[in-house]
Amino acid sequence: MSATIIDGKSLAADLRAAVKAEVQRLRAAHGIVPGLAVVLLGDDAASRSYVASKSRAVAEVGMRPFDHHLPASVSETELLSLVQKFNADPAVHGILVQLPLPPQISAQRIIASINPDKDVDGFHPLNAGLLVTGLPALAPCTPLACIKLIKTIHSSLANRDALMVGRSHIVGNPLAQLMLKENATVTIAHTRTRDLPALCRRAEILCVAIGRAQFIRGDWIKPGATVIDIGINHIEVDGKSRLVGDINFAEAVEVAGAITPVPGGVGPMTIACLLGNTLRAACMQAGLPVPEI
Repeated sequence: MSATIIDGKSLAADLRAAVKAEVQRLRAAHGIVPGLAVVLLGDDAASRSYVASKSRAVAEVGMRPFDHHLPASVSETELLSLVQKFNADPAVHGILVQLPLPPQISAQRIIASINPDKDVDGFHPLNAGLLVTGLPALAPCTPLACIKLIKTIHSSLANRDALMVGRSHIVGNPLAQLMLKENATVTIAHTRTRDLPALCRRAEILCVAIGRAQFIRGDWIKPGATVIDIGINHIEVDGKSRLVGDINFAEAVEVAGAITPVPGGVGPMTIACLLGNTLRAACMQAGLPVPEI
């Protein structure tokens, strides 16, 4: 029997609608319009497309976009100056600098320069530390998206065996922390883990973010497991570029109980969660209750 396909596009549309309603309420009750500053460096086609999608989503929910497209040759000093400008601007509630950055710029220094209260990507060391210690924090958008997708299948993650394949500070580690917060029993693995297939076969919830196209095979998956594919890889099939995940979808869909597609799974929900983080940041900065969305 084929797995249930977790429709990230539809779920993201529902979340965007909820954010839009809260933005309208915030504006009517308090005169606050959440503002999101997105900074893009260079002309990478994939990054430009992704930033354009974010900007459209910001406008569609009634937020105020502050988009800046800078040349790849910009200096670190110039970028830091722009970030400080946004830090000081009360109309800007969220700041996102699109990664990766050109080699002359330290991503670590740029991330650390963002006001943690405006760090809607959830990458600032302070927010990362708060997440690890279980305190309220702006969490990274992709891990948040994954949790929301998992919860469409499991209302509770308590006592479930979860495996996170991937250990990045952007996805793997924070997603593991969020699953721990939901009382799942979490293991973190990676491409150098001994007997990774056997470890995967134990997982009731399998999340994969390792950047290797179709790396996880169908026979690695526990029958009935919930599978979240976070990978985004371009491969060539019959002379055409095709977007695939880190999981062999054609094989996995015949074994899993539920699975996210690529595209159309985690990606749309990540953008919707960015909007949610921006709304949350605006409310926090105004000293207002954060809505449950």
